[in-house]
Amino acid sequence: MNALIIGGSGGLSSVVARMAMENYKVWTVTRGNREVPDGVTGLIADRNDLERLREVLASQNVKWDVVFDCICMNPEQAEADIKILPEFSDRLVVVSTDSVYDGRYKRIPENEEGICVDEKKSTQECTYAGNKRRMEEVFLADMRSEKPALKTTIFRPGHIYGPGFLLGCFPENSRQPFLPEHIREKKPVRLVGMGTYIIHPIYVDDLARALVDCAVNEKTYGEIFCIGGPEAIENKTYYEVIADYFHTPLNLEEIPLCGYLEKHPEYSGHLCHRVYDLSKLRATGVRMPEVGIKEGIARTLRSMGYLPV
Repeated sequence: MNALIIGGSGGLSSVVARMAMENYKVWTVTRGNREVPDGVTGLIADRNDLERLREVLASQNVKWDVVFDCICMNPEQAEADIKILPEFSDRLVVVSTDSVYDGRYKRIPENEEGICVDEKKSTQECTYAGNKRRMEEVFLADMRSEKPALKTTIFRPGHIYGPGFLLGCFPENSRQPFLPEHIREKKPVRLVGMGTYIIHPIYVDDLARALVDCAVNEKTYGEIFCIGGPEAIENKTYYEVIADYFHTPLNLEEIPLCGYLEKHPEYSGHLCHRVYDLSKLRATGVRMPEVGIKEGIARTLRSMGYLPV
């Protein structure tokens, strides 16, 4: 079987490529700025250049059994997928984000029917969450049409971590290259509200495995799924786990919650509980995430050279 990955050199898409190679012949489409995994057929095109993208895909003379779009960011890119991909495949798996939920109305746990952000702005003016939701709406319109162009599945992961990703999951210590060293040196980790909001992190391999596993699972066609790891934890626990591996207490400082969101609306998707009901995904038979936070952080720290292999 054949699989196409839009992306292929990033933290998630490279793992999807590696896992897909267990059962598929794999192609990737990137801009050619970074290496793709050994064993794939690497195609070079900017996904925003539609003529070039179609030309590159057509040059392979292949019908792909599944396309994984790991880097679809806005409605224009979703529209391009629907316009171009049916020439080459009828099956699409898309990575969205849990940021599409409106943090003001989230339940514990949240499910796929939760209230989402609604931004009526241009792509340039929208937030990351707003553009991802507008992207989803393009696919949803096709999925709900009488004759869908693609059999699409959308995943909404929360915080993705693992090798290839910077650590840190909460303002103001999020996705920082120096974070492990910072914690090891007992420097302050400043978290809003002491990091007591709940998060549902997912290890990158677990997410990639679910994406690949759903490709031929008809129960997932035309559906959206929440996905998170096997544990829901407080944000501060994430940092405490890192500190434990360095055998040092976490030097935690509080940023007052009052007024913070008003000053930093870009963090609206983080300043809320982010824990999800996975029962809909579990019912499909897709392999569920297995890697707990302690093991996942250990693997990440090893990949960064902080722990022995």
